Amino acid sequence: MNQLKSLESLELKRLEVISWLFLILGLIFLVRLCDRQLIRRDTYVAMAQKQYYTEKEQPAKRGKIYIKDKDSQNIIDETKSGLFAVATDLELYNLIVVPRHVENKQLTAEKLALLTGDNEEEIFDKINCDKWYIPEIKKKMEKTLADKIKAEGLAGVYLEAEYSRFYPEKEFLAQVLGFVNYDGDGKYGLEEYYDGVLKGEGGTLKGLKDNNGRVIKLEESNPGKDGSSIVLTIDRSIQYVVEKKLKEGIEKYGAESASAVIMDAKDGSVLAMSSLPSYDPNKFNEFSGDDQSIFLNPTTSLAWEPGSIFKPIVVAAAVEDGKVEPDSKPDEAEGGFKNFVTVDGYDIHNSQDKSFGYETVTQILENSDNVGMVWIANKLGNESLANYLKKFGFGCKTGIDVSGEYAGKVSPTREWKDVNRATISFGQGITTTPLQIVSSYVTIANKGKSIKPHLIERIINPNGEARIMEPVIGEQVISEQTASKTTQMLISVVENGHGKKAAVSGFKVAGKTGTAQIPKDTGGYEEDQHIGSFAGFAPADDPKFVMLVKLNKPKNVEWAESSAAPVFGDIASWLLNSYYKITPSL
Repeated sequence: MNQLKSLESLELKRLEVISWLFLILGLIFLVRLCDRQLIRRDTYVAMAQKQYYTEKEQPAKRGKIYIKDKDSQNIIDETKSGLFAVATDLELYNLIVVPRHVENKQLTAEKLALLTGDNEEEIFDKINCDKWYIPEIKKKMEKTLADKIKAEGLAGVYLEAEYSRFYPEKEFLAQVLGFVNYDGDGKYGLEEYYDGVLKGEGGTLKGLKDNNGRVIKLEESNPGKDGSSIVLTIDRSIQYVVEKKLKEGIEKYGAESASAVIMDAKDGSVLAMSSLPSYDPNKFNEFSGDDQSIFLNPTTSLAWEPGSIFKPIVVAAAVEDGKVEPDSKPDEAEGGFKNFVTVDGYDIHNSQDKSFGYETVTQILENSDNVGMVWIANKLGNESLANYLKKFGFGCKTGIDVSGEYAGKVSPTREWKDVNRATISFGQGITTTPLQIVSSYVTIANKGKSIKPHLIERIINPNGEARIMEPVIGEQVISEQTASKTTQMLISVVENGHGKKAAVSGFKVAGKTGTAQIPKDTGGYEEDQHIGSFAGFAPADDPKFVMLVKLNKPKNVEWAESSAAPVFGDIASWLLNSYYKITPSL
């Protein structure tokens, strides 16, 4: 009897333990259920949806890049008369069919075949199943075809948009434009600098996905906001002529490469900017390693010792500082200019090792006399010369709206010795970009007032509204009187000095040649190699444009007066006579 009671008591305890266990498990279940259904409901709903739904980013349509083309209609965007698109997005579509959603497979295959031109039986064989996913029926269709398919309203037929950047002119203007990589990011040039403006804001695409993550049913589409387009200050006709003349110059003079920049003398807008050789931005992926240096824009990103085209800047500074006048020349005590001068133990020679005697400042520029320039720089002194170089914009970026601009190099004044001041006076021991040289000449042509160079004329929003980019006028670097005196000296260089081949019949042209030596990495300069350049503006009495032409390592000429100067003259003649159509005044 006692044993029976003991067993019953044990059984009751077991039941009690089991009951408590179930109660605890029930409480745990309720707590977990409460956690999932109430406390962390949103998290678990999101996890569940993530298993069945996907959200894909839909890139916005990138804005176009236009240049001015007053003589022809735009072949890509006919709504923009007088403009030509040099960079545009091709809107392409992939044709997607979800067989499970197709109501009449035979009719769908028939209509798709009729529209696409593909084989009807092949399309039917692909969609004649009950699958959620099959490979795209057709890829990269043009928008006109996609619109026709969409208009049919076929069940189970979807169109997926994608955009591909396209440069219709290929190498034309490539180093100014840059390109868009496969991630949709702008690289180099304008594409990089204005990436945020051009790219816009992407949208999203939501839908049911299969086990492989592919969208099999579209449920929501947010298109986002397309990018804005930009209109360049560059003129297509001018750019074309410049590239043509540079190519001819390379071939005629055996140069390795060439560059040119043309700016409006009044507002700083860039009318042409070219460097050869160039590349096709549609094929940017074909360049790797060291070959990618072709992506750089030599007019803004690469610097060189400019040589004698730098002399007018130093002369203008000395005139403004009251140290010399165009007719100033050394007195008897100073002696005439010999064929060389010794500074800090270094002998500095004239380019042709010729003595010019008691010449004037104007003649120093006409003869491109290095010894005479040392005399002028000595009158200025280190602090004053350095101050004017900074005012003219050397050693700092111009602020032009393009990526990768280089500031050039001007050593700190505290490190200058007499020989540094001497060599800077004729364009050695200092590096500049072609754009900096053009900007400094613009200051002279614009009556002594600097202007910030710019490449963008206006930005066009997706709704068609335009925002004009106003010119940025800088400080009065030199007085109007000094600018006029410097201009007259540069006219004399073209008429009486080494710039005769840059002259244009019937017009006054102001400019200066430069035959620059090429420094070696180990010190000293290359032998039998140089960089020829010519910088100037016209008409000199009321300048329309400022231009620099630069030929790197020409092989069959010795001086810039026989290479860069005639190329400058050819382009200037076309601008004055054919583009601006100015009546000759001489």
